[in-house]
Amino acid sequence: VQLQASGGGLVQAGGSLQLSCAASGRTFSSYVMAWFRQTPGKEREFVAAISGGGGRTSYANSVKGRFTISRVNAENTVYLRMNSLKPEDTAIYYCAGAKRYDLAIDRREYDYWGRGTQVTVSS
Repeated sequence: VQLQASGGGLVQAGGSLQLSCAASGRTFSSYVMAWFRQTPGKEREFVAAISGGGGRTSYANSVKGRFTISRVNAENTVYLRMNSLKPEDTAIYYCAGAKRYDLAIDRREYDYWGRGTQVTVSS
């Protein structure tokens, strides 16, 4: 599976962005998909995950209520809608995939990674 993230950019605090991650392959619905983010000097941290069918989701406490993960399996795409953005959301955002059932939050549980997309939130 190859993943390609897009949609990052510069936004003011309180604004919104939507990230997209397009996947190759014909078994996309078999994969749990997730978003992680990373800032310089810090480890890559979990943001959100969604089950293969889209019926289950999980969020980091820091983004719960502001971010929404979704997927369209017919389009092999997973999205991250980010509302009420804060300067501390500034990071490189990565999409990741794993052929599993449970929604892992540990980055080591994911086998496939896309190149990151930069999100910058100005105060």
